[in-house]
Amino acid sequence: MDIREKILTSDLPTPCYVIDEEKLVKNCQILKDVQDRTGCKILLAQKAFSNYDLYPVIKPFLAGTEASGLFEARLGSEKMPDSECHVFCAAYRDDEFDELLKYADHIVFNSPTQLVKFGIRAKAAGKEIGLRINPEHSTQEGHEIYDPCAVGSRLGTTLLQWDELMSDSLIAMLDGLHFHTLCEQNSDALEETLEAVEEKFGKFLYKMKWLNMGGGHHITRDDYDISRLEKEILRISEKYNVQVYLEPGEAVALNAGYLLTEVLDVLRNDKTDIAILDMSAACHTPDVIEMPYRPPLFKSDESGVLEYTYRLGGPTCLAGDIVGDYSFEKEIRVGDKLLFEDMAIYSTCKNNTFNGMPLPDIWKVDSEGVFRLLAHFGYDDFKYRLGSKN
Repeated sequence: MDIREKILTSDLPTPCYVIDEEKLVKNCQILKDVQDRTGCKILLAQKAFSNYDLYPVIKPFLAGTEASGLFEARLGSEKMPDSECHVFCAAYRDDEFDELLKYADHIVFNSPTQLVKFGIRAKAAGKEIGLRINPEHSTQEGHEIYDPCAVGSRLGTTLLQWDELMSDSLIAMLDGLHFHTLCEQNSDALEETLEAVEEKFGKFLYKMKWLNMGGGHHITRDDYDISRLEKEILRISEKYNVQVYLEPGEAVALNAGYLLTEVLDVLRNDKTDIAILDMSAACHTPDVIEMPYRPPLFKSDESGVLEYTYRLGGPTCLAGDIVGDYSFEKEIRVGDKLLFEDMAIYSTCKNNTFNGMPLPDIWKVDSEGVFRLLAHFGYDDFKYRLGSKN
Protein backbone atom coordinates (compact mmCIF):
# COMPACT_ATOMS: atom_id res chain seq x y z
CA MET A 1 0.00 0.00 0.00
CA ASP A 2 1.17 3.53 -0.82
CA ILE A 3 2.43 5.08 2.43
CA ARG A 4 0.13 8.04 1.83
CA GLU A 5 -2.89 5.75 1.64
CA LYS A 6 -1.74 4.04 4.82
CA ILE A 7 -1.51 7.36 6.68
CA LEU A 8 -4.81 8.62 5.29
CA THR A 9 -6.69 5.49 6.36
CA SER A 10 -4.94 5.15 9.74
CA ASP A 11 -6.42 6.00 13.10
CA LEU A 12 -3.71 8.60 13.83
CA PRO A 13 -5.03 11.64 15.71
CA THR A 14 -5.39 14.87 13.75
CA PRO A 15 -3.71 17.12 13.12
CA CYS A 16 -0.37 15.32 13.21
CA TYR A 17 2.93 15.33 11.38
CA VAL A 18 4.26 12.03 10.05
CA ILE A 19 7.92 11.69 9.09
CA ASP A 20 8.69 9.05 6.47
CA GLU A 21 11.90 7.31 7.55
CA GLU A 22 12.30 5.43 4.27
CA LYS A 23 12.13 8.62 2.19
CA LEU A 24 14.58 10.29 4.57
CA VAL A 25 17.05 7.46 3.99
CA LYS A 26 16.63 7.73 0.20
CA ASN A 27 17.40 11.45 0.33
CA CYS A 28 20.42 10.90 2.54
CA GLN A 29 21.75 8.17 0.25
CA ILE A 30 21.69 10.61 -2.67
CA LEU A 31 23.66 13.10 -0.58
CA LYS A 32 26.14 10.44 0.53
CA ASP A 33 26.71 9.43 -3.09
CA VAL A 34 27.59 13.05 -3.91
CA GLN A 35 30.08 13.06 -1.03
CA ASP A 36 31.61 9.75 -2.12
CA ARG A 37 32.06 10.88 -5.72
CA THR A 38 33.47 14.34 -4.99
CA GLY A 39 35.06 14.27 -1.53
CA CYS A 40 32.83 17.12 -0.34
CA LYS A 41 31.22 17.08 3.08
CA ILE A 42 27.49 17.64 3.50
CA LEU A 43 25.94 18.93 6.71
CA LEU A 44 22.34 18.90 7.90
CA ALA A 45 21.09 22.48 8.21
CA GLN A 46 18.98 22.10 11.33
CA LYS A 47 16.99 25.28 10.66
CA ALA A 48 14.98 23.29 8.09
CA PHE A 49 14.79 19.94 9.85
CA SER A 50 15.64 19.42 13.51
CA ASN A 51 13.62 16.37 14.55
CA TYR A 52 16.47 14.83 16.46
CA ASP A 53 14.80 11.44 16.94
CA LEU A 54 15.72 10.89 13.28
CA TYR A 55 19.35 12.01 13.67
CA PRO A 56 20.54 8.40 14.21
CA VAL A 57 19.00 7.62 10.80
CA ILE A 58 20.78 10.57 9.18
CA LYS A 59 24.17 10.29 10.88
CA PRO A 60 25.65 7.41 8.81
CA PHE A 61 25.13 9.42 5.62
CA LEU A 62 26.22 12.98 6.45
CA ALA A 63 29.31 14.66 7.89
CA GLY A 64 27.50 16.49 10.69
CA THR A 65 25.20 19.39 11.43
CA GLU A 66 25.01 23.11 10.77
CA ALA A 67 23.54 25.45 13.38
CA SER A 68 22.29 29.01 13.45
CA GLY A 69 23.10 29.68 17.08
CA LEU A 70 23.74 28.25 20.53
CA PHE A 71 20.70 25.99 20.94
CA GLU A 72 20.98 24.37 17.51
CA ALA A 73 24.72 23.88 18.02
CA ARG A 74 24.05 22.15 21.32
CA LEU A 75 21.32 20.00 19.75
CA GLY A 76 23.59 18.92 16.92
CA SER A 77 26.45 18.19 19.27
CA GLU A 78 24.31 16.18 21.67
CA LYS A 79 22.12 14.32 19.20
CA MET A 80 24.67 13.69 16.45
CA PRO A 81 27.84 13.14 18.49
CA ASP A 82 31.23 12.40 16.94
CA SER A 83 30.24 14.43 13.88
CA GLU A 84 31.21 17.90 12.76
CA CYS A 85 29.22 20.78 14.23
CA HIS A 86 29.32 24.07 12.29
CA VAL A 87 27.63 27.30 13.32
CA PHE A 88 26.87 30.58 11.60
CA CYS A 89 25.08 33.51 13.17
CA ALA A 90 24.65 37.06 11.91
CA ALA A 91 25.94 38.27 15.30
CA TYR A 92 27.03 36.26 18.34
CA ARG A 93 26.20 37.21 21.92
CA ASP A 94 29.14 37.74 24.24
CA ASP A 95 27.34 36.02 27.13
CA GLU A 96 26.74 32.88 25.02
CA PHE A 97 29.98 32.58 23.13
CA ASP A 98 32.00 30.56 25.65
CA GLU A 99 29.21 27.99 25.89
CA LEU A 100 28.96 27.89 22.10
CA LEU A 101 32.63 26.95 21.99
CA LYS A 102 31.78 23.76 23.89
CA TYR A 103 29.66 22.48 21.03
CA ALA A 104 30.81 23.88 17.68
CA ASP A 105 34.07 22.97 15.97
CA HIS A 106 33.65 25.35 13.00
CA ILE A 107 32.49 28.91 13.69
CA VAL A 108 31.62 31.26 10.85
CA PHE A 109 31.43 35.01 11.41
CA ASN A 110 29.22 37.37 9.45
CA SER A 111 31.45 40.44 9.50
CA PRO A 112 35.05 41.51 10.08
CA THR A 113 33.95 43.25 13.30
CA GLN A 114 32.57 39.99 14.69
CA LEU A 115 35.80 38.28 13.62
CA VAL A 116 37.81 40.86 15.53
CA LYS A 117 35.61 40.52 18.60
CA PHE A 118 35.47 36.72 18.86
CA GLY A 119 38.09 35.27 16.52
CA ILE A 120 40.97 35.05 19.00
CA ARG A 121 38.74 33.35 21.60
CA ALA A 122 37.60 30.81 19.04
CA LYS A 123 41.16 30.11 17.89
CA ALA A 124 42.37 29.76 21.47
CA ALA A 125 39.67 27.13 21.98
CA GLY A 126 41.03 25.17 19.01
CA LYS A 127 38.15 25.95 16.66
CA GLU A 128 38.30 26.44 12.90
CA ILE A 129 36.89 29.80 11.92
CA GLY A 130 35.50 31.27 8.75
CA LEU A 131 33.98 34.45 7.38
CA ARG A 132 30.76 34.63 5.42
CA ILE A 133 31.15 36.52 2.18
CA ASN A 134 28.48 38.20 0.06
CA PRO A 135 29.17 37.85 -3.68
CA GLU A 136 26.42 40.42 -4.35
CA HIS A 137 25.06 38.33 -7.19
CA SER A 138 21.41 37.40 -6.89
CA THR A 139 20.04 34.37 -8.74
CA GLN A 140 16.55 34.57 -7.26
CA GLU A 141 13.37 36.20 -8.47
CA GLY A 142 10.35 37.17 -6.39
CA HIS A 143 11.64 36.03 -2.99
CA GLU A 144 13.69 38.96 -1.69
CA ILE A 145 12.96 37.96 1.91
CA TYR A 146 15.06 34.83 1.23
CA ASP A 147 17.73 36.53 -0.89
CA PRO A 148 21.00 37.13 1.01
CA CYS A 149 22.30 39.04 -2.02
CA ALA A 150 19.48 41.58 -2.04
CA VAL A 151 20.51 45.24 -1.96
CA GLY A 152 21.28 46.26 1.61
CA SER A 153 21.52 42.68 2.85
CA ARG A 154 22.79 42.19 6.40
CA LEU A 155 24.24 38.79 5.55
CA GLY A 156 27.85 38.32 4.50
CA THR A 157 30.85 40.54 3.94
CA THR A 158 30.97 42.38 0.63
CA LEU A 159 34.23 42.93 -1.22
CA LEU A 160 34.12 46.62 -0.29
CA GLN A 161 33.76 45.74 3.39
CA TRP A 162 36.58 43.20 3.03
CA ASP A 163 38.92 45.75 1.46
CA GLU A 164 38.14 48.32 4.14
CA LEU A 165 38.27 46.09 7.24
CA MET A 166 40.23 42.88 6.58
CA SER A 167 43.90 43.23 7.54
CA ASP A 168 46.53 40.66 6.64
CA SER A 169 46.49 39.35 10.22
CA LEU A 170 42.71 38.84 10.11
CA ILE A 171 42.93 37.03 6.78
CA ALA A 172 45.66 34.81 8.20
CA MET A 173 43.35 33.91 11.09
CA LEU A 174 40.75 32.42 8.74
CA ASP A 175 40.50 28.73 7.94
CA GLY A 176 37.72 29.10 5.43
CA LEU A 177 35.13 31.17 3.62
CA HIS A 178 31.38 30.66 3.55
CA PHE A 179 28.63 31.85 1.25
CA HIS A 180 24.93 31.06 1.18
CA THR A 181 22.90 32.63 -1.62
CA LEU A 182 20.49 29.97 -2.92
CA CYS A 183 16.90 29.09 -2.07
CA GLU A 184 15.29 25.92 -3.45
CA GLN A 185 17.47 26.19 -6.56
CA ASN A 186 19.24 23.96 -9.05
CA SER A 187 22.97 23.64 -9.65
CA ASP A 188 22.96 26.15 -12.52
CA ALA A 189 22.37 28.86 -9.90
CA LEU A 190 25.37 27.60 -7.93
CA GLU A 191 27.53 27.61 -11.05
CA GLU A 192 26.53 31.20 -11.74
CA THR A 193 27.15 32.22 -8.13
CA LEU A 194 30.60 30.65 -8.10
CA GLU A 195 31.62 32.84 -11.01
CA ALA A 196 30.85 35.90 -8.87
CA VAL A 197 32.57 34.39 -5.83
CA GLU A 198 35.75 33.68 -7.76
CA GLU A 199 35.76 37.06 -9.45
CA LYS A 200 35.58 38.90 -6.12
CA PHE A 201 37.20 36.54 -3.62
CA GLY A 202 39.07 33.93 -5.67
CA LYS A 203 42.52 35.26 -4.78
CA PHE A 204 41.75 34.75 -1.10
CA LEU A 205 40.51 31.18 -1.58
CA TYR A 206 44.08 30.07 -2.26
CA LYS A 207 44.83 30.89 1.37
CA MET A 208 41.93 28.84 2.79
CA LYS A 209 41.50 25.25 3.96
CA TRP A 210 37.80 25.03 3.12
CA LEU A 211 34.92 26.66 1.31
CA ASN A 212 31.36 26.26 2.56
CA MET A 213 28.86 26.74 -0.28
CA GLY A 214 25.90 26.99 2.10
CA GLY A 215 22.42 25.63 1.56
CA GLY A 216 19.50 26.09 -0.81
CA HIS A 217 20.71 23.21 -3.03
CA HIS A 218 17.64 21.06 -3.86
CA ILE A 219 19.88 18.08 -4.55
CA THR A 220 17.25 15.41 -3.87
CA ARG A 221 14.64 16.97 -6.15
CA ASP A 222 13.85 14.85 -9.22
CA ASP A 223 14.98 17.46 -11.75
CA TYR A 224 18.17 18.50 -9.94
CA ASP A 225 21.31 18.40 -12.09
CA ILE A 226 23.64 16.46 -9.81
CA SER A 227 26.36 16.06 -12.43
CA ARG A 228 26.71 19.83 -12.77
CA LEU A 229 26.93 20.17 -8.98
CA GLU A 230 29.64 17.53 -8.79
CA LYS A 231 31.56 19.13 -11.62
CA GLU A 232 31.63 22.45 -9.73
CA ILE A 233 32.61 20.83 -6.45
CA LEU A 234 35.53 19.01 -8.06
CA ARG A 235 36.62 22.08 -10.00
CA ILE A 236 36.69 24.32 -6.93
CA SER A 237 38.32 21.77 -4.63
CA GLU A 238 41.08 21.02 -7.14
CA LYS A 239 41.70 24.61 -8.24
CA TYR A 240 42.01 26.06 -4.74
CA ASN A 241 42.95 22.89 -2.82
CA VAL A 242 40.06 23.37 -0.39
CA GLN A 243 37.65 21.06 1.36
CA VAL A 244 34.17 21.85 0.02
CA TYR A 245 31.18 21.85 2.37
CA LEU A 246 27.48 21.99 1.53
CA GLU A 247 24.81 22.50 4.17
CA PRO A 248 21.37 21.80 2.71
CA GLY A 249 18.40 21.47 5.02
CA GLU A 250 15.47 20.97 2.69
CA ALA A 251 17.30 18.43 0.51
CA VAL A 252 17.74 16.13 3.51
CA ALA A 253 14.03 15.91 4.31
CA LEU A 254 12.44 16.95 1.01
CA ASN A 255 9.09 15.15 0.54
CA ALA A 256 9.82 13.09 3.66
CA GLY A 257 6.92 14.27 5.78
CA TYR A 258 3.16 14.69 5.86
CA LEU A 259 0.51 16.59 7.80
CA LEU A 260 -2.71 14.69 8.38
CA THR A 261 -5.77 16.85 9.04
CA GLU A 262 -9.54 16.51 9.38
CA VAL A 263 -12.35 18.65 7.95
CA LEU A 264 -14.26 20.37 10.74
CA ASP A 265 -16.78 22.35 8.71
CA VAL A 266 -17.84 23.08 5.15
CA LEU A 267 -19.45 26.38 4.16
CA ARG A 268 -20.09 28.60 1.17
CA ASN A 269 -19.39 32.34 0.77
CA ASP A 270 -20.76 33.76 -2.48
CA LYS A 271 -19.32 31.37 -5.09
CA THR A 272 -16.53 29.98 -2.93
CA ASP A 273 -16.81 26.62 -1.21
CA ILE A 274 -14.71 26.58 1.95
CA ALA A 275 -13.49 23.73 4.15
CA ILE A 276 -12.31 24.53 7.68
CA LEU A 277 -9.58 22.12 8.80
CA ASP A 278 -8.22 21.27 12.24
CA MET A 279 -4.77 22.38 11.05
CA SER A 280 -3.74 26.00 10.69
CA ALA A 281 -1.54 27.44 7.93
CA ALA A 282 -0.52 30.24 10.29
CA CYS A 283 0.37 27.91 13.17
CA HIS A 284 1.34 24.57 11.71
CA THR A 285 2.76 25.37 8.26
CA PRO A 286 4.04 28.97 8.55
CA ASP A 287 5.89 28.83 5.22
CA VAL A 288 2.53 28.61 3.46
CA ILE A 289 2.00 32.24 4.45
CA GLU A 290 5.58 33.48 4.76
CA MET A 291 7.08 32.05 1.56
CA PRO A 292 4.30 31.91 0.25
CA TYR A 293 4.07 28.20 -0.48
CA ARG A 294 1.29 25.93 -1.74
CA PRO A 295 1.94 22.43 -0.38
CA PRO A 296 1.02 19.34 -2.39
CA LEU A 297 -2.20 17.68 -1.24
CA PHE A 298 -2.72 13.96 -1.84
CA LYS A 299 -5.65 13.10 -4.15
CA SER A 300 -6.23 16.70 -5.25
CA ASP A 301 -5.36 19.04 -8.10
CA GLU A 302 -5.17 22.73 -8.93
CA SER A 303 -8.27 24.85 -8.51
CA GLY A 304 -10.90 24.08 -11.16
CA VAL A 305 -9.17 21.01 -12.63
CA LEU A 306 -11.37 18.42 -10.90
CA GLU A 307 -15.12 18.72 -10.37
CA TYR A 308 -15.19 20.16 -6.85
CA THR A 309 -13.00 23.07 -5.75
CA TYR A 310 -12.60 24.17 -2.12
CA ARG A 311 -10.65 26.85 -0.32
CA LEU A 312 -8.89 25.13 2.57
CA GLY A 313 -8.41 27.18 5.72
CA GLY A 314 -7.59 26.85 9.39
CA PRO A 315 -9.72 27.45 12.49
CA THR A 316 -7.89 30.55 13.80
CA CYS A 317 -9.22 34.12 13.80
CA LEU A 318 -6.65 35.23 11.19
CA ALA A 319 -8.56 36.01 8.00
CA GLY A 320 -5.56 34.97 5.95
CA ASP A 321 -5.22 31.55 7.58
CA ILE A 322 -5.63 29.90 4.18
CA VAL A 323 -3.65 27.02 2.72
CA GLY A 324 -5.00 27.47 -0.80
CA ASP A 325 -7.63 26.42 -3.33
CA TYR A 326 -7.66 22.74 -4.32
CA SER A 327 -9.95 20.63 -6.47
CA PHE A 328 -11.23 17.11 -5.77
CA GLU A 329 -13.10 14.33 -7.57
CA LYS A 330 -15.66 14.11 -4.75
CA GLU A 331 -17.41 16.60 -2.49
CA ILE A 332 -15.62 17.34 0.78
CA ARG A 333 -17.59 16.44 3.91
CA VAL A 334 -17.13 17.03 7.64
CA GLY A 335 -14.96 14.27 9.06
CA ASP A 336 -12.98 13.67 5.87
CA LYS A 337 -9.22 13.28 6.25
CA LEU A 338 -6.78 15.20 4.03
CA LEU A 339 -3.04 14.65 3.70
CA PHE A 340 -0.62 17.47 2.92
CA GLU A 341 2.75 16.38 1.57
CA ASP A 342 6.32 17.77 1.90
CA MET A 343 5.69 18.69 5.53
CA ALA A 344 9.00 17.58 7.08
CA ILE A 345 10.80 20.84 6.29
CA TYR A 346 10.25 24.17 8.05
CA SER A 347 7.12 22.90 9.79
CA THR A 348 7.89 21.36 13.17
CA CYS A 349 10.79 23.77 13.68
CA LYS A 350 8.71 26.89 12.87
CA ASN A 351 5.23 26.11 14.15
CA ASN A 352 3.58 28.13 16.91
CA THR A 353 0.59 28.28 19.24
CA PHE A 354 -1.11 31.48 18.06
CA ASN A 355 -4.76 31.57 19.21
CA GLY A 356 -3.91 28.82 21.66
CA MET A 357 -3.78 26.31 18.84
CA PRO A 358 -2.35 22.98 20.05
CA LEU A 359 0.81 21.80 18.35
CA PRO A 360 0.28 18.65 16.25
CA ASP A 361 1.79 15.40 17.48
CA ILE A 362 4.87 14.15 15.63
CA TRP A 363 4.90 10.56 14.40
CA LYS A 364 7.38 8.46 12.47
CA VAL A 365 6.54 5.74 9.96
CA ASP A 366 9.26 3.21 9.17
CA SER A 367 9.90 1.15 6.04
CA GLU A 368 7.56 -1.57 7.34
CA GLY A 369 4.72 0.93 7.68
CA VAL A 370 4.81 0.91 11.47
CA PHE A 371 3.86 4.18 13.19
CA ARG A 372 5.64 5.40 16.33
CA LEU A 373 4.78 8.49 18.35
CA LEU A 374 7.80 10.79 18.76
CA ALA A 375 6.23 13.76 20.52
CA HIS A 376 2.87 14.75 22.01
CA PHE A 377 2.02 18.34 22.94
CA GLY A 378 -0.67 19.62 25.26
CA TYR A 379 -1.86 22.62 27.23
CA ASP A 380 1.35 22.88 29.28
CA ASP A 381 3.42 23.35 26.12
CA PHE A 382 1.25 26.33 25.20
CA LYS A 383 1.15 27.76 28.73
CA TYR A 384 4.85 27.53 29.60
CA ARG A 385 5.89 29.66 26.63
CA LEU A 386 3.97 32.57 28.10
CA GLY A 387 4.83 32.76 31.79
CA SER A 388 6.00 31.03 34.94
CA LYS A 389 5.55 27.33 35.43
CA ASN A 390 2.97 27.87 38.19
